[in-house]
This record gives sequence, structure tokens and C-alpha cells, in this order.
Amino acid sequence: MKTIRLGAKGPNVSQFGIGAMSFAGIYGDATVEESHAVLNDCRAAGVTHIDTANVYGKGRSEEIIGSWFADTPGARNDMVLATKAAITGDAERPFNNDPDYLESCLDASLKRLGVDHVDLFYVHRFDRAHSPEDLAGTLAKLIDSGKTRAVGLSEIAPATLRRAWTECPIAAVQSEYSLSTRAPELGLVQTCAELDTTLVAFSPVGRAFLTDAPFSYDRAQSMAFTQNNPRFMQPNYNANIAITDNFRALAADMGEPAAALAIAWVIAQGDHVLPIPGTKNAQHLTELLRGTQIDPSAEDLARIEQVLPVGWAHGDRYTAAQWLGPERYC
Repeated sequence: MKTIRLGAKGPNVSQFGIGAMSFAGIYGDATVEESHAVLNDCRAAGVTHIDTANVYGKGRSEEIIGSWFADTPGARNDMVLATKAAITGDAERPFNNDPDYLESCLDASLKRLGVDHVDLFYVHRFDRAHSPEDLAGTLAKLIDSGKTRAVGLSEIAPATLRRAWTECPIAAVQSEYSLSTRAPELGLVQTCAELDTTLVAFSPVGRAFLTDAPFSYDRAQSMAFTQNNPRFMQPNYNANIAITDNFRALAADMGEPAAALAIAWVIAQGDHVLPIPGTKNAQHLTELLRGTQIDPSAEDLARIEQVLPVGWAHGDRYTAAQWLGPERYC
């Protein structure tokens, strides 16, 4: 398992992490046993990064990880643990970056996780009631408190990252990045590289579109996130399946699972790029992990680009409601 440095001065971490949103039933129910099995398999494969958030299942994901640490001697010492906060669930103020609010959320996360600190604490959404500089000052104080070793931001614009960096080193920025979502190439990939900030890529297999078993239309309509998402609505859904069938055919021709090829492509975008796919299925995890062992050639990357050129996806990646919070940029 290849390792990279998390941020400019952070710990070495596997260039593949497990995103724990799936543990909280976001894409269907996951049992504690299934989630623990995935974490055990990750640890055995040399995966050293776990990413969660306080809103995943209203703390359920963190509780599952905490119970795995409790049941698995030595596991906490092996893992670089990240969590996030700032989404309130309050319609009047959906995001809150107030210092006391963020610290209280972090305290609650530590309790659910059963640890005295996390290695990385993200602000899940930027609250424009604060400037990037003020927010970075708040994060610097959380580092000083010892409750987190490093800090990050999620779904922010390159300019926000630059402004925050003037007050506190930002170890990581989390953003959706995959063959189906290429917006980070409009400045975020480059700015992260310049500032020695790790770009943590969530949904690197395109919410299953870039796998050999994409969600059926009926299944997509049964899950809260995808049922109204533009890419999973007709006629976009059928168009996206037809296009990604070409990617599945290419992966088969190369003798690889489609998900593995998608992960390999993300890793190939830079030594500072770290994909964090999520799964509750051991077989799917095996396919995802295979991507860390593929070193695509320039010819391979060109063939991938040919079947999935920039802008191929039909429909926006978010609904209007889902776009509340993430920063758009160009």
C-alpha cells in the first residue's frame, strides 16, 4: 500500500482511505458486523485512514468505529482518524462555524469514537458568517487544545483555502473528485499541490456509476440521497448508464474491475490525492483496493479519457438543496 504525507507536516497515511458514510445506512442498511468486517479487511490490507462525520447516521458511523476500536486491540494506533462537523440540521442556520459550536461537536465525536483526540478534524461546510481567516484561527485553537492533530476543510473554493492558510496550515481539503466529477481540476487540485494540502477525494467511483454493479434505477429511487439527484433521474440515468457501459467494457478489456480502474485514475492525478471510497461489502472492498495496485500508463489514461471525456455526465452532481453549502468556483 503506497503511503503519502497528510498535509505538509502530518503523518504518513495510506493513499487510500475508507469513507465511513456507508456504515450509517446512507446507501442502505449496514450492520455493525458488516462495518467491522470492512474495517478489519482494510487494516489487513494496510489501509491506515478512516474518514467519518458527526452527521453520518446522526453519530452512528462514529459509534460503529468507536466500538471497533474497543473490540480491536491496537487498531486506534494503526489508524489516522478523521471526522467532520458544522452541519447543524437546523433550517434557520444549516451550518455553524462558531468556535464553541465546533468544539462542542468535536467533544461529542470524541466521546462516540471513544478516543481523546482525532488526527484530522474538518469543517464539513463553510459558514459564511465567518471569514476564512477567522475560521482558520478557530481551527488553530483546536489543534492547540490537543483534541485534533490537524485540520481540514470540505467542499471549499481554492480562494477560501488560500485565505485560511494565512492563519493556519490546512492539512486536507475534502471534495468530490472522480471521472464523473472533474470540477476540482479548475484550481483545487493545483492549489492543494502548491500548499502541500492533501486533496481527499470522496465518491471516487461516482456513486456506483463507475463500478461493474451500478445502482439500478429502482434502487436509486429507494435511497434518500439519489432519489432526486439529477444524475439518477430520467432521462439522465439511462444516458449515464449507457456512457459508463463503455468504461466497464474498457476495464474488462484491461482485465480489471471497473471500480479498481476508477480508483487507479484518481490516485494517478497526484501524490497529494487520496481517494476515500465507502462500502459495506467485502467483495466491493476487494475491487476498490485493487485500484491501489494498478499503475496506469499514459496510454491507459488516454484510453480512459477517450471513453469518459471531461463533461460526459448527464445532470448536475447535486440538487439545488444539496448545493446549499458547497462552494462553486471556476
